[in-house]
Amino acid sequence: MKKVKVKLHFPRKWISKPLMSEVISRYGIVFNILHADISYDSEGTLIAEITGEDEAVTDSLTYIDSVGVKYKLYNKSIILREDECIHCGACTAVCPSEALTMDKDNKLHFDKEKCLVCELCIKACPLRIISTEF
Repeated sequence: MKKVKVKLHFPRKWISKPLMSEVISRYGIVFNILHADISYDSEGTLIAEITGEDEAVTDSLTYIDSVGVKYKLYNKSIILREDECIHCGACTAVCPSEALTMDKDNKLHFDKEKCLVCELCIKACPLRIISTEF
């Protein structure tokens, strides 16, 4: 099984078409939407996690690209040096997926599965203890 995070950019003509339903049924993949910014009759972006057999994931991305929906794979991951964290919560204020959250005891928690790798947390961290890994 293969799992990839991907950002899709939909041109205006594809916003109202059921492309993702077609891809899911054609290639038998699991398509988990992590974040979406899509409006009718406008361009839009979608960040998702695609899971399936290696060949099915590759073929689905090839098909998506062939119809004019561009994509970008997230090959990076966020690294948080937790031992240096002061739990200020600055990163949680900018995290769109709530991968970074504060618990009731004001301790920072990082859920890598929810992370979109948008890198906003890197800029928000006053101690600069958040980075990316390729």
